[in-house]
Amino acid sequence: MVSDRHPEGSATPRAKRITRRWPLISGLGALALTIALGYLVLLRGTADTIDAGSLAIDRSWLAWIDRFRGPTLDAPALVLNYLGFGLTASLLIPILIVGVLLLARQYWAVGFYLAATILTGGAVQVLKNLFGRTRPQDILVSVDFGSFPSGHVANAAVMATIFALLFSRCWVWILGAAYTLAMMISRTYLGAHWLTDTIGALLLGVGIAVAVWAPLAAKLDGERRLRAAEHLKRH
Repeated sequence: MVSDRHPEGSATPRAKRITRRWPLISGLGALALTIALGYLVLLRGTADTIDAGSLAIDRSWLAWIDRFRGPTLDAPALVLNYLGFGLTASLLIPILIVGVLLLARQYWAVGFYLAATILTGGAVQVLKNLFGRTRPQDILVSVDFGSFPSGHVANAAVMATIFALLFSRCWVWILGAAYTLAMMISRTYLGAHWLTDTIGALLLGVGIAVAVWAPLAAKLDGERRLRAAEHLKRH
């Protein structure tokens, strides 16, 4: 019998193949697309105007979404801003997630979550400083330096992807996709980001989550199966 210390032995053949095959390549591909998009935006220039460094799609999207601004939509947008900002995003939510995973004795899952989340946060700051993109002018919330990529969206995307990979349930995928899409819309609605900032952040969060998951896929799958087998024995 495989011990708790060797969950990889309990993984399915498919999970073991994942560790060696395409997910790592696709994850790294998403990261490459993020950087390529950033350089495309950088080539648009950094003149100090309202359209500084923006693409036509960015300007069109902001002009369209600006028509919907009002008290009704301000409230949910500000809630999403709060969830993806400051201590809430960097401390409170991670502590809650790690606590739940530890209670479930999903130790490899904890490592996966922390590694992907920390790497995403670090990558966002590196890219913000690398590209130094100017934000839109009409911003409704407090923001830090650099527009590309969106930290809120990257955090939402990596979290949604982590949960989708850990818990292969249709409703998990749907909720994660809906949350990430809502965050993308809210960041542009609040004027904090250009549309391409949110697209780049989506690619970044998904890419890092998949790239970190690929080498751990067998361990994560085996750990989940071991815990499920233990639960069945107890009941």
